[in-house]
Parts: sequence; structure tokens; C-alpha cells
Amino acid sequence: MRFALPRQYVPLAATTAVCVLLYAAACWRYPHFFSWPVLANFFTDNAFLGLAALGLTFVILSGGIDLSVGAVIGCTSILVATLISRLNVHPALALPAVMLLGTAFGAWMGVLTHVFRLPPFLVTLAGMFLARGVGFLVSLESIPITHPWYGRLAGYSAPVFIGAWLIAVYVAQYTRFGRNVYAVGGSESSALLMGLPVGRTKVGVYALSGLCSSAAGIVYTFYTASGNASAGTTLELDAIAAVVMGGTLLSGGVGHVAGTLLGVLLYGIIQTIVVFEGTLSSWWTRIAIGLLVLVFVLLQRLVQARAAGSQRPIGSMERTSS
Repeated sequence: MRFALPRQYVPLAATTAVCVLLYAAACWRYPHFFSWPVLANFFTDNAFLGLAALGLTFVILSGGIDLSVGAVIGCTSILVATLISRLNVHPALALPAVMLLGTAFGAWMGVLTHVFRLPPFLVTLAGMFLARGVGFLVSLESIPITHPWYGRLAGYSAPVFIGAWLIAVYVAQYTRFGRNVYAVGGSESSALLMGLPVGRTKVGVYALSGLCSSAAGIVYTFYTASGNASAGTTLELDAIAAVVMGGTLLSGGVGHVAGTLLGVLLYGIIQTIVVFEGTLSSWWTRIAIGLLVLVFVLLQRLVQARAAGSQRPIGSMERTSS
């Protein structure tokens, strides 16, 4: 009996294979690559990218897109630094406040997308300019965070990311909201006919993306002990690349939150290989990521074409053959 992998798992399996093979090849070439500090740095150095990618995964699964995630990270980081360092607000109040603000900002974009039937690309593009502009309006310069215990939070970047990923997996796979996201991304008209709360789901995914982006901005301040309005520039592209490499289809309805973690790890492995090589420019990371994204998009296209071919009615196949 021959084992056949379901089509929806083919991109995820490809990502897993590429990630394992690339890591194994790096461990074979570089003696110190296979070590706990290097493995931990994959999560620590890319925690804010991973958090943004988690929220973006739900948006893409629903058939949308969010270009504002990088700008929200920068705006969040400078707001946190301003509240703590200049206005003397305690972090226990400042951090939830900016996360609530990021969630509201995402929900606002979701309302514009659903209620006014505006294209998500244009709405979130406007959101990107708005968040970036607000960040620079707050401060053009980087603001150090000098709170007594804030510097100790740097070590919590990776645990925050892993914890958020576990919650995201549970939400996507085991909650009604997660099932609604897949249904809306698969076919919004069919979801409406089934009586699913399409509007509430679409607003919810953008609110979730705003929450994750603001959390990523907070983690960025953990990592750098400062806020900077220019933080997260072009990070939305990196987050989209991580989601695509993780096996989520840009057309929506098919994908896995687990794959997003693999996409972020793949990004971290490539970055670390460039560093270990020593003689390569950092731009080789972009080149490698670009090539991998093209490969995974092509793979997604092939999977979709095969799925469409298998669903073609028998009568139409007979007419085609005749």
C-alpha cells in the first residue's frame, strides 16, 4: 500500500525538509553551528519577526494581507520608550496600553476592509504610512529605556514567541474562530451561505494581527532596550516571506501556523549561515530568501493546479478527451 501525503500538507512537508537539510548541512560545514546558543539565537534574534508573522498568518489564511505590521512595530516601540522613559509610566501599565492600541488599530483596518469593501492591500498600505508617520511624530530619534528592571526582559523574547506560537496553534486548530478563518479564506461566499460570522472573523484577524505586531514591537524593546520609530522597516516583507515559506497559500484557506514557525527558523538559519561564513555580504540573506519564496510559491501553484484538476467533473473530462 502506497502512502499518499494529503495535498494541503505538501508545502509544510517541503518546508520541513528544506529546514532540516539546511540545518544539517550547516552543522556539517561549521563545527560550532550545532550548539545550544546558536539554536536559542534562532528564536531570540527573530522573536519580533515571528510574532508579526503569527498574526499575519491568520490574515493570509482569511484571504487578506496586512502591510502595516512593520510600521506598527516601530510605532509601538517608540510609544513604549516615550511612556516609560519620558512620561515615567510604569511598564506594567505602558505595555498593555500599547498592545490595546495596536489591537484597536488592526480592528479599525478590518472594519474598513469589511464594511466599506475596500481592498486589504490599500487599507493596510494606508495603515502602514499612518503608523510610521505617528511613530516619527512622537520622536525622530531613538529613545533608550532606562527603567531599573526593563533590561532584564531581554531574555524573555524567545519564551514570549514560543508561548504566542503555542496559543496561535491552539486558536487555529481547536477553536471556532480558527475554523471560521479557514472557511472565510477558502470561500467567503460559501461561508456566508453557511451562516458563519464573516464580518466578525475578518475584523478579528486584523485585530489579532495588530495585537501580534504591537507585541512584536514590545519584544523589540526587550531586545534593544530602546524604542525607534524606524524599527521594523520592510519587516512586513520578511513576515510575508516567513508565512509563505511556512506553507500558507497566499490565496487563503490553506496553511498551518506550525509552518510559520518553520519559516521563521529557516530565515534564522540562513542569516546565521551568512554570519558563520564570514566572507559573504548580509545581502545574501535577502537573495536566498527571495529564491526560496519563489520556489515555495511555485510549489503552491503546482499543488493548487493538481487539486483543481482532481476536482474537475467527469463529464468535462470526457468532453476534453473527445
